[in-house]
Amino acid sequence: MATTAGDVPRHHQATQSEKLVITASSLGTVFEWYDFYLYGLLATIITSQFFSGVNETTGFIFALAAFAAGFAVRPFGALVFGRIGDLVGRKNTFLVTMGIMGLSTFVVGLLPSYASIGVAAPVLLVLLRLLQGLALGGEYGGAATYVAEHAPNDRRGFYTSWIQTTATLGLFAALLVVIGVRTLVGEAAFASWGWRVPFLVSILLLGVSMWIRLQLSESPVFQKMKEEGKTSKAPLTEAFGQWSNLRVVILALLGAVAGQAVVWYTGQFYALFFLEKMLKVDGATTNILIAIALALATPFFVFFGWLSDRIGRKPIILAGCLLAAVTYFPLFNALTHAANPALAEARERAPVVLAPFQTHCSFQFDPIGKQSFDTTPCDVAKAWLAKAGVPYRVVPDEWSDRVPDTLMMRVGDRVIVPPTTEALRDPTGRKPVIAAFQKELQAALSEAGYPAKADPAAINKPLVVAVLFVLVLYVTMVYGPIAALLVELFPTRIRYTSMSLPYHIGNGWFGGFLPTVAFAMVAATGDIYYGLWYPIIVALLTLGVGLFFLPETFRRNIDG
Repeated sequence: MATTAGDVPRHHQATQSEKLVITASSLGTVFEWYDFYLYGLLATIITSQFFSGVNETTGFIFALAAFAAGFAVRPFGALVFGRIGDLVGRKNTFLVTMGIMGLSTFVVGLLPSYASIGVAAPVLLVLLRLLQGLALGGEYGGAATYVAEHAPNDRRGFYTSWIQTTATLGLFAALLVVIGVRTLVGEAAFASWGWRVPFLVSILLLGVSMWIRLQLSESPVFQKMKEEGKTSKAPLTEAFGQWSNLRVVILALLGAVAGQAVVWYTGQFYALFFLEKMLKVDGATTNILIAIALALATPFFVFFGWLSDRIGRKPIILAGCLLAAVTYFPLFNALTHAANPALAEARERAPVVLAPFQTHCSFQFDPIGKQSFDTTPCDVAKAWLAKAGVPYRVVPDEWSDRVPDTLMMRVGDRVIVPPTTEALRDPTGRKPVIAAFQKELQAALSEAGYPAKADPAAINKPLVVAVLFVLVLYVTMVYGPIAALLVELFPTRIRYTSMSLPYHIGNGWFGGFLPTVAFAMVAATGDIYYGLWYPIIVALLTLGVGLFFLPETFRRNIDG
C-alpha cells in the first residue's frame, strides 16, 4: 500500500511542460469516451436498426444489453492492459487501447442493418462492443495513474479530476455531434442513415488522439522505478494473489466504486433513457437538455477534486451516494412532472390497474425473440402498455367476484374487459380480437389524458435542466475524487493492475448494466420509478462499507 505522509510532501514539482502533457492525456481520453458513449445515445435508433426482428420491448432491452456488453468485458481489459501497463509502462498501453477503440467505433458506422443481413447484424454489433469494452478497460487505469504520478502529492485530487471530466466531456462531445447531424439532416433521415455519421467521423478523432498520445513522455514515478529495477515481474499475482492487497481491492470496489458507478450511470445515462423511453420526449430535445445540464455541472468535477485535497476523498464520495439514495425518487418524479406534465397528471387522476385472476402474466422479456405475448389476457394488456410507455399497477385482488383465468382492467373509473383466454387460443381469430381491445384501450387512455408523446410546448425546460443538473452534480461528487483515491490505495509496482480491476468491475458491471436492469424492472412491474431501487440499494451498500471499512488516503505519498 502507498506510504503515509502526514505533511503531504511533494514527490516533485510539476513543470509547465508536464502540465501540458497532462492536458494532452486528458484530451485524448475525451475522444475515447466519445467513441464509447455514441452507442448509449443512439440506443433507441439502434433498436430499430439491429433488433427489429423481435418485439419492441424486447428489442430495447436487447439494445441496452448490447450497450452493457461493452461494460461486461471491461474488467478483462483491465487485467490484460493493466498487466502490460505495470510491466512495460503507461504510454505504450495508451496507444494500443486507443487504436482498438477508435477502429471498432468507426466500423459500427459501416455495419449493415438487421433488414439487410438478419441476425448477423446484432452479432457483429455486439462483437464490436466487446472490443470497445476491452480497450476502455485498459484506458482509465493508465490515464488516472499517469496523471497522478505526474502530480504533486498535495494537488493529486485536483490534477486527476481533469481525467474525471473526460467521461462527461466525451459524452458532451457525442451529444453535440448527434444534435448537429440531427439538425442538419432531419429526424427521418437521421433515423434512416444519419445515425451512422457520428460513428464514421470518429476516425478523424482517432487520428488526432493518436497524435496527441505520441507526444507524451513516460510517467516519472514509473520511469524511476524501472531504472531501479523495482517493477513487478508478476503484477496479477501480486495484486490479487496476496490477501493484503486483494482485501484493499474488494474494499475499493464495495466501499467506493460500486456506489460511484450507479450514481454516475443514473445521472448521465438512465436519466437520458428515462426521458426518451418512459416520458416520450423526442430524442433531439432530450439530447439538448442533457447537454445543457452537463455543460453547467462539468466544472464541479474539478471543484470536488480540489476540495478532496483539503478535506479528504471519502466524505465527498459518500455524501454523493447518500444524497442520491435519499433524493432519486423525488427527483425523477419532478422530472416526470416537468418533462411530460400530461402523463404525470393522467397517471395521478386515472391510474391504470391490471387485476389478473388465476391467469398467467409474463415478464415481458423474451431472450429468444420469438414470443409474441398474445395468448393470455394479461400478456396482451401488458405488452401494449409497455410499448405505449403507459405506467400501470398489477393488483390481483382489485375485484372480488371473479371468473378464473380472466383479467380486468381499470383506467381511472372506466372498466375495460380484455379478451378472454378462450378467445386468444384461436390463432385465426386472435388478431381481430386483440385489435378491437387495443382500440378500446387507446380510446380509454386518450379520454383519460394519456399522451402518445410529450408535448414540446408543455415541457418545463428550465425545471428539467435543473433536475438533470442536480443528478449530474451528484455524479461530480462521487466521480471527481475517485481516481485520486484509487491511485493512493495501491503501490506503484502494481498500481495500474490493482486500481483498474475494481474500477471496471464497479463501472462495467454495477454501472454498465444499470440501464438494462432498471428498464427490465420497469417493464416487469409497470412502475416507471421501480428501476431506481437498483442504484439506491447499491449506493447505500457503498455508504455502509465505505464509512466503516475504507481508509482515507488523501495524505498519502504514492512514490512507494
